[in-house]
Order: sequence, then structure tokens, then C-alpha cells
Amino acid sequence: MTKKDQIQLFEDKKTRTLWDSDVEKWYISIVDVVAVLTESPRPRKYWNALKTKLNDEGSQLSQVLGQLKMKSSDGKFYTTDVADTEQLFRLIQSIPSPKAEPFKLWLAQIASERLDEMQDPEISIDRALKQYLELGYSENWINQRLKSIEIRKELTDEWKKRGVKEGEQFASLTDIITKAWADKTTKEYQVLKGLKKENLRDNMTNTELILNMLAEASTKDISEAVEPKNFKESKKVAKQGGNVAKVARQELEAKTGKKVVSPVNAKNILPGNSAKK
Repeated sequence: MTKKDQIQLFEDKKTRTLWDSDVEKWYISIVDVVAVLTESPRPRKYWNALKTKLNDEGSQLSQVLGQLKMKSSDGKFYTTDVADTEQLFRLIQSIPSPKAEPFKLWLAQIASERLDEMQDPEISIDRALKQYLELGYSENWINQRLKSIEIRKELTDEWKKRGVKEGEQFASLTDIITKAWADKTTKEYQVLKGLKKENLRDNMTNTELILNMLAEASTKDISEAVEPKNFKESKKVAKQGGNVAKVARQELEAKTGKKVVSPVNAKNILPGNSAKK
């Protein structure tokens, strides 16, 4: 899962968080943190006033904070100010509260748990398995999805060895792989499936997942063999890896007479969905 929303509890109070696996960082809703530390009935107003105060003092902190869409109490997603853990530690210093130190310890624990998962993949796999089961996915699909996470991690580790930068360059290479095997960019693929912010892999069919895994595994193997020296050379390898899966896709489509890349997504295949058929 590239991005995963979670609700964390501090003293039984909800704090919205999001783990971005591409950059390996937690992002936390600042308004939720303000609500916890100040117990203000209007935390958003408090945060807006604090931002103004920080700007007036010449602080650069509020200018480097990001914004992400997070689920609100009404079930809808709204853009909200977020901070990573490092930024949040700095921000807490500007909020007088007796809960500041306990909150810092709690925040450090969350970061530590994620580090434990990164060092012991079984912890991460067990947590992902539980989450997918709760969402209603079949065990067969889950097995494929967990395998795809493992293969993706092996590929990104290989990219790091070759000096490819996380973020934009990772996304660019992923787009090349997807375009090569599926004849669609990642964005075009998402549009086909009617997705907005949802994770594309979480909405692939078993066959799509398998071919995407073949494309990424092939890219990793080719990269290890040819040892690209820079991002430009890695782009060529990404296309070659994607083409391996493209050949398999075209042969399967020729045998079955059916398109592999389809609009079918999790909304259609999860149990209890009226659009399942």
C-alpha cells in the first residue's frame, strides 16, 4: 500500500495519520494534534492563529508543511494540514500544554513500531493481512497482493542501489513499467478503474497483479544484470522489464479472447457489493 490512512488513539482521542511507503514517513493531521494538546473546542481556529503567529515571528515551519486529503467525521475526505514526525516535534514546542511530553513519547512509539515493521517484514505482512481481511478481500487475492508488496520492495531497493531518487523518479519508472506492460500510464489505468485517490494495486484483479509482479520482478532482475549507472539508463531497463509482462499479457489475451486490463476493481469484486456481477 503506497499510502494508508489510519486512526491512532492518544488518551482515547482520535488522531488521523497516513503512512506513505514511497517516502517511508508518517504524516499526521495537525488539527487533530492541536485538539489533543489544547483541548480547544475550535482547534482549527487555534491552528490558524498559531500559523499566523509563527509567520510573524519569521518561522519557516508553517511554510514547509504539507496538505493531504484525510477522512473527516462526516465520512468525506477534506484537504488538511499535515506534518511528518520531525516537523511535528518542532511544532509541539510552540503549543504550551502539559500533554506535550506524553504526546512526544506516544509519537516516538508510533515511529518505532513502523521501524520495527521495516526491520522485520513479517510484522508488516501480518498487519497488512489483517487489514485486507477486514476489508473483505479473498485469501487468494491477499496472497497475491502480499507477494506484490515483497516484489515491489525488492525493486525499489534495487533502484536505490542504482542512485534512483525516491519520489518523482520512482514514480516515473513505475509509470514506464506500467505503460510498457499494460499499454496505459498509471493515471490512465486509475481512470479506467474509476479510481481517484485509491491505490491502483489494491484494485487490480489477480491476473493484473500477477502481470504487474512479473513486470516489476523482471525489471529488478534486468537491472541487477546490466547495472544501470543512472536514472536515464534505469528508464530503459524499466521499459524492458515491462515488455516482458506485455508479451505474457498479449499471449494470454490471444488465448482467452479477453482483455486483461479491465475496469473491474475492488468496488466490484468485494463480497456484498451489488455491482459484483
